[in-house]
Amino acid sequence: MNDIISNETRDVILDVTEKLIYRHGIAATGMDLLVKTAGVSRNSIYRYFANKDELVIAALQRRDERWMQWLRDEVERSEGSGERLLAVFSALKAWFGSADFRGCAFINTSGETGNPQDPVRLLAKAHKQKLFEYALELCEAHGTSDPQRQAAQLLILIDGAITVALVMGDITAADNAQCMARKLLGL
Repeated sequence: MNDIISNETRDVILDVTEKLIYRHGIAATGMDLLVKTAGVSRNSIYRYFANKDELVIAALQRRDERWMQWLRDEVERSEGSGERLLAVFSALKAWFGSADFRGCAFINTSGETGNPQDPVRLLAKAHKQKLFEYALELCEAHGTSDPQRQAAQLLILIDGAITVALVMGDITAADNAQCMARKLLGL
């Protein structure tokens, strides 16, 4: 029973940390705000995480896993390899229109660090590598002429659309990126 309560408490701490970091950034998310919002003691947080950096990394790792699974689930609903390639942008458009859209958590948090070897930057890089690998998987399944190059180009379209949607408040950035992907891939 204590293990269940422990896991629930840890999950609450991670969920709250992720939401606060996504909304306000790492620097603006202090331990006092985490304690208050999660409804747990500071000691509870330190029982699971040695420090704020460890907590931030754990929360971002969970977001990475969940976000990538969400994208895969959305894309795999489409039939046909070409439709799946384009479905990436349809999924993004739906995300852009959601009330809690605040851009890419990994681009946002990476921008808070100056050191390329900072664990947050390394995690952001790993997330983008997974996104590239998924784009590569989709390109290979479709039989594109140069899957490596085209997956790299799709990654730029994906991140560009996310950034434009956030900065400009324009959810049609996904439509524009999808149109460019059609031309790029000859779909």
